[in-house]
Amino acid sequence: MKGFNISKKNNASIVFLMGLIILFLTLSSQVEASKCRPSGRVRGKKPPPGQCNTEDDSDCCVEGKMYKVYECSPPLTGNTKAYLTLNSFEDGGDGGGPSECDNSYHSDDTPVVALSTGWYNGGSRCHNNITISANGQSVVAMVVDECDSTEGCDADHDYQPPCANNIVDASKAVWKALGVSRDHWGGLDITWSDA
Repeated sequence: MKGFNISKKNNASIVFLMGLIILFLTLSSQVEASKCRPSGRVRGKKPPPGQCNTEDDSDCCVEGKMYKVYECSPPLTGNTKAYLTLNSFEDGGDGGGPSECDNSYHSDDTPVVALSTGWYNGGSRCHNNITISANGQSVVAMVVDECDSTEGCDADHDYQPPCANNIVDASKAVWKALGVSRDHWGGLDITWSDA
């Protein structure tokens, strides 16, 4: 047939292009499968008077609002991307009760963190150090708590929403060590790794 005469060179190019498309689709589906997806939702409850500590600009649950919950966190890499938040681990601070790892409170002047549920991994990182990098600085901090991604909006969680699945919740000492000015404390894109 005239017009449909495909040379061997063009045929090889088409086969190569089709192979690239199949490879791309395969890798895309593997990346999609490795993402951490919400495992459900929890309905917000209005905190009783004086029951939600808003120190460090912590949020309180909103009556009727639906909050995503996660049983997983994004996969770990050499420098895992995360979002740094501010938390007080002291008695009476916005962190609620004592830390999960040791049932103790910790000074805001000590570099300590809580990790989202998936990264906390049932306490397997308790008392291990992680390295947090941002703002051109790095700091080593000890894991002492879980930032619960599976529950929230109840008394056990100080009527605060569940943590997102990518949170490193840090003491004031961590923020200071990263050289972040006080008026910018609260939320920061970071990377972290096991130290």
